[in-house]
Amino acid sequence: MENIRNFCIIAHIDHGKSTLADRLIEECGLLPKEEKDKHNQLLDTLEIERERGITIKSQSVRLEYKYKDKSYILNLIDTPGHVDFSYEVSRALAACEGALLVVDATQGVEAQTLTNFHLAFDSDLEIIPVINKIDLINAEVEKVSKELEDELGFIPEDIVSVSAKKGINIDKLLAAIIKIIPPPMGDEYKPLRALVFDAIYNNYKGVVVHIRLFDGSIKPGDEIIFYSKGKPFIVEEVGYLKLKYTPTDKLVAGEVGYFTATIKNIEDARIGDTVTYSVNPCSDPLPGYKDVKQYVFSSIYPLDSTQFENLADSLEKLKLTDPALTYEKDSSAALGFGFRCGFLGMLHLEVIEERLEKEFGIDIILTAPSVKYRIKITGQKDIIEIDKAADFPDPSIIENSYEPYIISEIITPEEFVGNCIKLCEDSRGTQIGLEYLGSKRILLKYDMPMAEILFDFYNKLKSTSKGYASLDYDFNDYKPAKLARLDILVAKEKIDAFSMIVFEPNAQKIGREIVEKLKDIIPRQQFVVALQAAIGAKVVARETISPYRKDVLAKCYGGDITRKRKLLEKQKEGKKRMKRFGHIDIPQDAFIRVLKADDND
Repeated sequence: MENIRNFCIIAHIDHGKSTLADRLIEECGLLPKEEKDKHNQLLDTLEIERERGITIKSQSVRLEYKYKDKSYILNLIDTPGHVDFSYEVSRALAACEGALLVVDATQGVEAQTLTNFHLAFDSDLEIIPVINKIDLINAEVEKVSKELEDELGFIPEDIVSVSAKKGINIDKLLAAIIKIIPPPMGDEYKPLRALVFDAIYNNYKGVVVHIRLFDGSIKPGDEIIFYSKGKPFIVEEVGYLKLKYTPTDKLVAGEVGYFTATIKNIEDARIGDTVTYSVNPCSDPLPGYKDVKQYVFSSIYPLDSTQFENLADSLEKLKLTDPALTYEKDSSAALGFGFRCGFLGMLHLEVIEERLEKEFGIDIILTAPSVKYRIKITGQKDIIEIDKAADFPDPSIIENSYEPYIISEIITPEEFVGNCIKLCEDSRGTQIGLEYLGSKRILLKYDMPMAEILFDFYNKLKSTSKGYASLDYDFNDYKPAKLARLDILVAKEKIDAFSMIVFEPNAQKIGREIVEKLKDIIPRQQFVVALQAAIGAKVVARETISPYRKDVLAKCYGGDITRKRKLLEKQKEGKKRMKRFGHIDIPQDAFIRVLKADDND
């Protein structure tokens, strides 16, 4: 264990974590350097990660490096940077002794940098500060180094400056990892005690469990149990997590690897659980992970009702790799059977939607996303929690209603402070703090409703600050708010999936925005289509989709006026009948398109 180093890379989004991981992999000889242009973001294995250019899923890789005539094993975990995936970061930290905190030389310390630093610090990890992108013309290495000293308390000598893109100083960083990050503690001869930090479903191997061993060893033929379930399994294969699964004879304390066993049910392998022997188990399990709290809720329905079972299987497989996703059965009069799902944020929701469509080939419909509200019913002691409009009670029996608030932290250059303050105040935020970070950057703290940041607040913030502002947030408390159920009617037919719970004073504005966008999204028909937003029987906004008009008089060449009138009356009757029986198809992506900000916002 003396020669093992377990560490992860943490940073704000787009500060170069995955590129740095690529250079470390090349420097350690796992991938030839001449191949580097062919394989970018090696650890971003999901198709959606490569398309969006962001890391969504933590990935681990085992590297071997020779330093001063000694061979070292480096177990690296690359983590996401977006606030929606901070749970992935906390899971990676539990499997490590150290962390590389990467900061962009052109951007400096940002909101998620601070959050990740505190996560690593609270986990008692050795942190190495790394300034990346030093090759860029606008890199400000000295300024960022000063920020790391003043804001996070690092010593200048510990800061390593690198260029992940050009491969500058990667050897210095590897030396720092070996010198600063301590080797793992543990005893190979004690009973097995291993943390499940990830798992995936493989069509050939079944459930592949990724583990970090703290004590003992594991090899094929061992009978193991998951501590929380107590069900025995026989280990079939163990190995290392290189760029592909690499089998070995056994894994020992301090190492990171994987195993497969006779695990047929996906729910038997729970991330955060402890693996031990069925006979002579360890005396106490590892702490595991705290339960994650979902903030955004939406129902998912298959476009084709015969795909319901496939959707259930797909969600089960996604849940294995992403324990932050929750789901339970749901049904709708208009959409049939589906699942009510909980997500960490809107990006998390969009990622799950895309993975279901691209990885599992299922066309789905999403309902309008919502947060969890609390309602006090007149004459009842208990407060009920609801997260969908269908459960919203009759307004006449509501005594009080409450919505969740968050503390948001926005770091922005001085020149964009006014724009950011206006955006927060427009989103019903209350300022609770403003402090200078250095001479030209400001940290804004706002207490604001969770519902207000769901729909494209992040994109609006980036737009209003030309990409320089960064956001992080944490749940605060529930506060009283006047809520209402807003229904959207298309051709006088209530569309369940569009119904949402809103802050009542904003209902008209929200309703108007939705019907205006739907007017552009829903195709024109042969008849007039009315789009309405309503609270109960009161219509608060309306738009009309004008019909296509067929020129029925085109075939008339002269003749009596009564002939033309007869044709027009016949057309009029046909349109009336069509209006009664005509069916309107709402495009599948309507919900996300409706809820996203306009490009010019």
